[in-house]
Amino acid sequence: MSRRVADQLTIVLAGSASLAIAMGVGRFAFTPILPMMLHDGTVDLTVAGRLATANYVGYLVGALAAMLIPKEWPQTTIIKSALLLTVVLTALMALPFPTTWTGLRFLAGVASAIGFVFTSGWCLAELTGSTASIGSAIFTGPGAGIAVSGLAASVMTALSFTGQGAWTTFAVMSAAISALIWRVFRKPGRDVEPFYVGKARTSGRVPRTEMPMFAVAYGLAGFGYIVTATYLPVIAKNAIPDSPLLTVFWPLFGISAVVGSLLASRVRKSADARLYLIGSYLVQAAGVAMSVVWEDAVGLALSSILVGVPFTAISYFAMNEVRRIRSSHHARYMGLLTAVFAVGQIMGPPVVGAIFARQVNSDSAFALALGIASITLVVGAVILVAMIVMFPARVHHRPQER
Repeated sequence: MSRRVADQLTIVLAGSASLAIAMGVGRFAFTPILPMMLHDGTVDLTVAGRLATANYVGYLVGALAAMLIPKEWPQTTIIKSALLLTVVLTALMALPFPTTWTGLRFLAGVASAIGFVFTSGWCLAELTGSTASIGSAIFTGPGAGIAVSGLAASVMTALSFTGQGAWTTFAVMSAAISALIWRVFRKPGRDVEPFYVGKARTSGRVPRTEMPMFAVAYGLAGFGYIVTATYLPVIAKNAIPDSPLLTVFWPLFGISAVVGSLLASRVRKSADARLYLIGSYLVQAAGVAMSVVWEDAVGLALSSILVGVPFTAISYFAMNEVRRIRSSHHARYMGLLTAVFAVGQIMGPPVVGAIFARQVNSDSAFALALGIASITLVVGAVILVAMIVMFPARVHHRPQER
């Protein structure tokens, strides 16, 4: 193995690990820990929804803040700060001060978004000139983080850990991984070459309604998956309360997300990215609905897989499409879409809370919430179909570099 290839693999592994901490712990560790906290009696589903919402609001704020951070600030310093902050905030969740938890989850969301944006940007810049499949491999991190945190939570549940012990364990795990990759993030970073996504517009007027329609469709995806992503272990516990498989569905979701990100990097780049998005939306819609119509271990496993596979692929395809629609100032519009997606996520837990306040039992409440989420994804797919008809795209293979 050449030195260059070894350096590239080191960057990929470090970037993937950083995203695993930012997303798998900073954002989604709460999901597998929630059943333990419910068992401990430290939260109920109403409080859980508030904590989840605080994290998603923090992610929105972090995404917006990342757009405002001066370019002169060293990217690697920001990445390390996000890693350190995630470790500290996760550890503080283990303290018995419930009044601070909302603020802690909010700040964890901020750190998660900033860590995701700057890790992605720095790694892609360092991997400029490498093959697309190597560069996109860093996006296996979120799914890997979810899978590892889910497997760890499964072990902790079997060992009768409390929620407090689980938060402490995740903090220690994050600290250990951060220490291993710390030295990789030593260069200040450089400008990243925009990835190629087909024929970008270089002349002519861009239809005013194209980007707003796309933003709405992407925001609907944020709402569509978040009910499952927030409450999957609780949904499983309600559906099959005595099953020994209760703790496998969240790790399965994460593993599926890893597979989906790898598949997304291998698709034909000359095709219209909106076709891949439509397929991803419909697969995820089927997965969300699956846990309602097939309420056993097989149905929940299929739901986990079908919702998980498009999880990071949707963001990957969407960012490609933004680059095509807006060949100039695309970073600004990527930030806009990330913010709209975050708004969709923010709406998820309050909607579930409102439904729970009006339903007689949790099974019917979750069924209604998941049904709405599935329909939302279908509506998003319909919007994308309309966009293909209204705004046809000419795409071609990447030209040779000059």
